[in-house]
Amino acid sequence: MVQKRLKVEREEGLLEFLLAELPQMSRKKVKNLLAYSQVIVEGKVVKQFNHPLQIGQVVEITKAQKVEADYRFQGVKIIHEDDAIIVINKAAGVLSMSGKNPNEPTAYRQLSDYVKSTNPNSRIFIVHRLDRDTSGVMVFAKTEEVKTKLQSNWQKSVKERTYTALVEGIISREKGQLKSWLTESKTLKVYSSQHNNGGKLSITNYEKIQGNRQFTLLKVNLETGRKNQIRVHMQDLGHSIVGDKKYGATDNPMKRLGLHATSLVFEHPVTGKIMNFNIDAPADFFKLSSN
Repeated sequence: MVQKRLKVEREEGLLEFLLAELPQMSRKKVKNLLAYSQVIVEGKVVKQFNHPLQIGQVVEITKAQKVEADYRFQGVKIIHEDDAIIVINKAAGVLSMSGKNPNEPTAYRQLSDYVKSTNPNSRIFIVHRLDRDTSGVMVFAKTEEVKTKLQSNWQKSVKERTYTALVEGIISREKGQLKSWLTESKTLKVYSSQHNNGGKLSITNYEKIQGNRQFTLLKVNLETGRKNQIRVHMQDLGHSIVGDKKYGATDNPMKRLGLHATSLVFEHPVTGKIMNFNIDAPADFFKLSSN
């Protein structure tokens, strides 16, 4: 239902226009109108702050559509969305992007359908991946330019990348660092070498949270972000990640990988603002490692 119709009398960006036409509303509330698909320009939902308006166009304000709430995601929850990025909490069991089955509801496919539900021309771009059985924080870009900017400056723009890992056995050390060179075989398995063999230098820092005779829970910080880095380094440590048969695990009590992307702190590719996203690991991680 349309609540208000506004006629454009000067050329300017959509956000500036709304702020001028809706002086009773705070800047945050006006931005929410855009975020929640409540702004329609010439019959089309527009969410971009800088969308250019032309003289004579009609801007309509509608009741909240709650597109995200009504959209039926499977194992994907949006925790932040703006004009440039979408940040999600991905469940274990969900592929980051397309696999062998073209109909599988990957995180990429679901988010692509979601953005197209309000604008058929919208697209998303994957910035980084999580393994199928790893849960937690993931970032997608809404434009190719933003994706390229994030990926090309990933090491610089990411201030912190923390995982929670449930590993097999007792780790007596309270903290430590693992450093090796990683190479990937033709069978897509990653191997670790303590010597520079031409592979990618990889550094993982860990800190013990709690543990018992069977399992230890670790806070893991990445200095580098290589494929399967944490999984391989935990095997190097002699304490494979729970459920990780590929890298030496013998037990799988949770029927999933004991790895969760807990937090990601990075510089926003457009505003430069420091963004901090944190999602606690599933309760089973703590229950299995408690005394």
